[in-house]
Amino acid sequence: MAFVEATDGVKLYAEAHGDGIPVVLSCGFATTSENFRPQVEPLIAAGARVILWDYRSHGRSEPAKTPDGYSVEQVVDDLARVLAWAAPGEAAVVGGLSLGGLVSLHFALAQRARTRALLLIDSGPGFKNPEAQARWTAQIDKMGERFEREGLRAFVESRAAATAIGRFRELPAARAAAEAIARQDPEAVAAFGRRVAGPCPCVIDQLGEIDVPALIVVGAEDEAYLRASEVMEAKLPRARRVVIPEAGHIVNIERADAFNAAVAGFLAELRS
Repeated sequence: MAFVEATDGVKLYAEAHGDGIPVVLSCGFATTSENFRPQVEPLIAAGARVILWDYRSHGRSEPAKTPDGYSVEQVVDDLARVLAWAAPGEAAVVGGLSLGGLVSLHFALAQRARTRALLLIDSGPGFKNPEAQARWTAQIDKMGERFEREGLRAFVESRAAATAIGRFRELPAARAAAEAIARQDPEAVAAFGRRVAGPCPCVIDQLGEIDVPALIVVGAEDEAYLRASEVMEAKLPRARRVVIPEAGHIVNIERADAFNAAVAGFLAELRS
């Protein structure tokens, strides 16, 4: 593990495991790198160097020092810094869940030489419709208010936690993810939400420019993202989609074996 320094001095928590194709995984909003713990050993066995990290204001990373330290561009640059530490000079499989998938798309557009492939998990390209975008922004703001009022432990103990740790909270990976989420600073996470996750720009009209292999994975019961996954499959030039049965939004925890097998197959295709 390491703390990678961002351009503005924020210390970003990162880990790198294994020695193979670099695969960097970005988490969903308000979650941490612990959410991807079930992927580390299986993907190492599949020939990957697994890179986990925490956004600024998430997990063990520091919060931004000023309000100007929160932007999608800064998060993309943070990710580039983490990759420069974990896989210097190499192009990586850039992946993430939910917001992490959208961050990965922004990264692919900004850092094409560093993007070998994409792994988009229960994610979408953002909201082109202004009304849908406004509803999303309002939802993130409401979540932030709840975090500030009740704390993040209350969040992971509520029904809403299904979108953060999965629907099967008794799973050891879900419990570990919940504990890491609960330890976060609610005000810092809320600030990130209002300035990054909520207003994150839509990239749907630019998907055709991302000419790298892309694996889209979605839970069959994640109704909010099934349509978005179809749109990305249609618009990304080299994409294929895998739908995991009996899985919701946190497919990598709920159905870890099926998810890991799908990603391992994708890595084998990249090697060949």
